Amino acid sequence: MKKLLLVVDYQKDFVDGALGFPGAEKLDGPIAEKIAAYRSAGDDVAFTLDTHQETYLDTQEGRKLPVPHCLMNTEGWQLYGKTGQALDKSRDTVICKPTFPSLWLGDWLKGQGYDRIELVGLVSYMCVLSNAIVAKAALPEAELVVDASCTAGPDPRLHANALELMETLQITVVNREV
Repeated sequence: MKKLLLVVDYQKDFVDGALGFPGAEKLDGPIAEKIAAYRSAGDDVAFTLDTHQETYLDTQEGRKLPVPHCLMNTEGWQLYGKTGQALDKSRDTVICKPTFPSLWLGDWLKGQGYDRIELVGLVSYMCVLSNAIVAKAALPEAELVVDASCTAGPDPRLHANALELMETLQITVVNREV
């Protein structure tokens, strides 16, 4: 069975930077452990990076979310903590994306033949949700899994709603607090 761990936007600006929120830092250890477990099993790991330019505030997203964040090559754009240290540039795929979901991710996934894709990272109800849907569209027969203990968002209500919505979309949600 071919497996992928997709680490979505676990970047400094979403943890302790411009759009950071309390509790996001607690995901670092569990995500890094999950990366190590996937590597130990011989499975693949890929990362998405929310990536914006200096003109971010002039974009539609920037007008609706007027907080400059994840500006390419800034400190806030970097992966956070142990998760960032776990990146292996020689073998991990890194996908820079200018908006919540990534069409490039979907196109790439179509050619990879994964049987199972697990998503972790931030923010559960924005980038994790939208990229899970892209993955589902790219590989409709692959099992998609979201580890609720390795994703979060600043709004607990929207986080819970996103997990429920993903389950409705036939994405398996594990480690969900009831």
